[in-house]
Formats: sequence, structure tokens, C-alpha cells
Amino acid sequence: MTAETPTQVLLLRHGRTVWNLEGRAQGHTDVELDEVGHRQAKAAAEVVAGLAPTRIVTSDLRRATQTAAYLEASTGLRAHPEPRLRETSWGVREGLTLAEFAAQHPDEHAAWEASGRTRAIAGGEAEADVLARVRGAMRDLIVTATSGERIVVVSHGGALKSAVAALLAWPDADPGRLRGMANCALTRVDLVGGRGTLVSYNVPTSAE
Repeated sequence: MTAETPTQVLLLRHGRTVWNLEGRAQGHTDVELDEVGHRQAKAAAEVVAGLAPTRIVTSDLRRATQTAAYLEASTGLRAHPEPRLRETSWGVREGLTLAEFAAQHPDEHAAWEASGRTRAIAGGEAEADVLARVRGAMRDLIVTATSGERIVVVSHGGALKSAVAALLAWPDADPGRLRGMANCALTRVDLVGGRGTLVSYNVPTSAE
């Protein structure tokens, strides 16, 4: 009996933005890549192209679609936008550093910290909400995947933690369970019979 060839899911975080550099929460705010982010995305595309991907799925926010555009150029594939792969909506925290958030919205900050950083900030999403939508996106991706496919998912730090949790069938995406992914870092999960195995996590694709 021949063993099934795994489906590889390659999770790529977008390149750097100015808000990444400044430590500002981005969420659904449509921030573009900065110059370093463009270079990171180009370098990542060269690495990913060498892995011979068969499909690209991306968050529809610009920092992700701009990263995915480099993958399109290097692979000849067309990236398919998936709004469910957006970053966590951070509500009133968006555009603020953590210190600014604590100073400007002390009650919201205290409640968020007390929850283990899992509750929704005013106007935003709870960790469970993000996991639910990302889980749906991953479920649809798995259903349409074929044995031996290599699927690239371009998304965001928080959303990609939820993607890993979904692919590994974890009950939650506790922010403390996984270390944050660096810009344009690559994570690989192999799927056989719908069961996920974490092969690598947060592997750099760029020297920047």
C-alpha cells in the first residue's frame, strides 16, 4: 500500500510595513509595505518559487496582496484573495502602539490583558472570532486540496497563528502558545487524510 503524498500548506507572513517598524497595531487598517517590506517580499518569492507551489491564497489587505504579487511574478500563478485571512480587527487599538493604547484606553487595555489578550477590544474581534473565520478558510482550502499540492497562504501574524491552530485541530489559538512570526517568515504544515503536522515554523526567507 502506497503512502499518501502530503499536501503542503506554506504559511507566509507579509513583508514589513512602517507600522510594523513602529510597533503599531494594524488590524484591518490597509497599510502598505515599506521599502524593506518590498525587498523582503521579493526575497521570499524567490524562496517560495523554488518550492514549486501549485496555488496561492492571500488576505485581501494590501500588505498581503503586495507580498503575493511578488509570488505571482516569480511563479506565474494567480493569487486568489480570501477576506477571511485578514488580520485580527483591533478596534480602537488600531494605529496605536501598546503604550499608546494603554494610555488612551486604560480600561480596554486592562480588560484585554486580564483576558490573556483574547477578548475583543472595543470595535474589534475576539481571538475566538478570528479563529472561527480562519478555520473556515482553512477548511475550504483543505476540501479543495489534492494530494501532493503545495499551497501558499499569505496572511498576517495573528491570523497565521489561527491558521496553524486550525490546521493542527487545536481547540483555540491562545496567543501565548505560538511565538509571533517575523515578516516574510515561512511556516509549513503537512496534511495527510485531513490531519496536520507542523513541519517548520517561522523560518526566515530574507536577511532583512
